[in-house]
Amino acid sequence: MASVAFVKQSLNIEPRRERTVPSERDLHRSLKMTRVPTTGLRPSAFFILLCAGDLFFRADVTLAMKITSNGPQTLQLAQGAQTTLGCTYTPGPEDVGELDIEWTLVSPDTTQKDKVLLSYSGGSKYFHGDPELMKGVDFAMSDPSQGDASLSIAELTAAHTGTYQCKVKKAPGLDMRKITLQILERPSVPKCWVEGDEDVGTSVSLRCRSDRGSAPIRYVWTREGGGPIPPSITQDAFQGELLIANHSVDLAGIYACEVSNAVGKERCRINLRAVRPHNRAGVIAGVVCGCLLLIAIILIILLLLFFRCRQQRRRYEKEFSNEIREDVPAPESQPTSRVSSRHSRRAYSQMSQTDHHQAASTSTGYTLPKFDNKYGYIV
Repeated sequence: MASVAFVKQSLNIEPRRERTVPSERDLHRSLKMTRVPTTGLRPSAFFILLCAGDLFFRADVTLAMKITSNGPQTLQLAQGAQTTLGCTYTPGPEDVGELDIEWTLVSPDTTQKDKVLLSYSGGSKYFHGDPELMKGVDFAMSDPSQGDASLSIAELTAAHTGTYQCKVKKAPGLDMRKITLQILERPSVPKCWVEGDEDVGTSVSLRCRSDRGSAPIRYVWTREGGGPIPPSITQDAFQGELLIANHSVDLAGIYACEVSNAVGKERCRINLRAVRPHNRAGVIAGVVCGCLLLIAIILIILLLLFFRCRQQRRRYEKEFSNEIREDVPAPESQPTSRVSSRHSRRAYSQMSQTDHHQAASTSTGYTLPKFDNKYGYIV
């Protein structure tokens, strides 16, 4: 009961007629929550003490060096873009030492040293990084001692990927901030094409492909001017395929494919037609007629060539026989006396030969061969 009386006195509980006196159980619960017996202070005084301590510590923090830049700690940017890594700071009134600013590229291997890129000390700037990496890298402000030590990169490349740390020191104050850069390649302009026939009732596929770009790359097909794509048509967001299982006239139109990643997007367009199927019987008949006509033309050409060759052969044989007759030499001229004597003897000889041949043909019925001038040989 003595403890209960002490709690009543510490909590300033005065008995009043219009209020109900708390039970002993409620008093023990209040004792456990306030822990007043251990301090000997009233709750109001204890609360004031806590608030004063909190204000004291807050004032102590705000008076020290503090980097005030905020924003995402990880940035995904495209190659060729320009960026600024923020590092604004506010020194405290007790920070009276020399200002030192340092930008470093944090090594992913904890056993290796970080690479110092850029620093400011004693009123001067110093470049420490690889010349290829430091192209276009500088402080965003001409005088970083005025509270802005942000880092500017004019043209991002894949080599700029990494974690950067800004450290600002002015004794006794010190603060730092880390920013991670992920340099990605924008998707190239995709190529759209149709796989399969565009006949009505058949299966047709629209394809889309981008040759360059950092993963993950996503493809999205949309329809222009013809309403949304029906649920029956399936599309693959990673392969860039839009599959139409049963093509129809209603599905014809302009389709657009958009390829995107974290740093950019591109698109292409294609016109999908709907071709009605042809009469196969008519097509087959046309093909057969065409083949027969081609065969007939070939036969006519062969016949013309045959008769042409035969005509040329006959003409050649006729010309050859004429040349043989023209090549026979003419008889030599002789004196008149000798001609007369020889003529008489030749006439006698011819008469005797004629009689002999007539007698032979009369007896045997044999006909002498003749020389054919047309063909050029004896018949």
